[in-house]
Amino acid sequence: MLQNTDLSNPELHVNDGPLAPSDVTLLRQSRADEPLEELRHRYHNEGYLFIKGLLPRADVLKAREQYFSMIERSSVLKPGSNPVDGIFDPEKDKADFAGIGANAASASSRPGGGTNSASFVDLALSAHYAPCVGADRVYVNLEGGGLIYLEHGDKLDQQFEDDFAKEAAVAGLSEEERKNSFNRNMMTTGFLADGPAGFARQHNSRWLLTAYEACDVVFHKPHMIHASSINQGPESRIRLGTDLRFVNASRPYDS
Repeated sequence: MLQNTDLSNPELHVNDGPLAPSDVTLLRQSRADEPLEELRHRYHNEGYLFIKGLLPRADVLKAREQYFSMIERSSVLKPGSNPVDGIFDPEKDKADFAGIGANAASASSRPGGGTNSASFVDLALSAHYAPCVGADRVYVNLEGGGLIYLEHGDKLDQQFEDDFAKEAAVAGLSEEERKNSFNRNMMTTGFLADGPAGFARQHNSRWLLTAYEACDVVFHKPHMIHASSINQGPESRIRLGTDLRFVNASRPYDS
């Protein structure tokens, strides 16, 4: 089933401003029941696979509910709301609840200056050691933001590395020196750039996006360039996601 997503909506924003309709296109949908060889070819050719409805929806929502129930004591949620909805309390300062890993604070400090900051960080971190956590992202519309992928981003990032390797070889750098130099060549945040809109235009590309739902999964190659759009959902629904990399399926990892 193809997704009916309208990309003419101008209210799609990233760090450096709005994304115009010409800046975006839809992620290509795949189904889990398609031939495996076709899925593998698509993954290697396009750098990603977007599988609709792969996970049991009830399991995803249960994990989401348990996660937000654990951090509810930090006062991040709107009073009286259901934890599974993850509604941010509009009376609170968002700066006091910066996303873990969002580079809003240094690695050794807590975000924000309010009294809830320390509690929120401690509870959010403890949730990652609890057996209940394992939610995929739960988005109901484009305004809610979500993971976006650069069209042909896999090939572009490999080109970046190949070009740098050639320059390093000419400079006579050792393998270890090359790796260290490449890492230093990135921004201090580890990002390629801090402006997704400008980055795509600079490289004559577009961002691939969609309206994610609970139970959707995206598999992407290590070199696939990706970013996130800004959550502007009118319901103040908190975006929750997880990255799965190398996971031992026999262990109760929370991912």
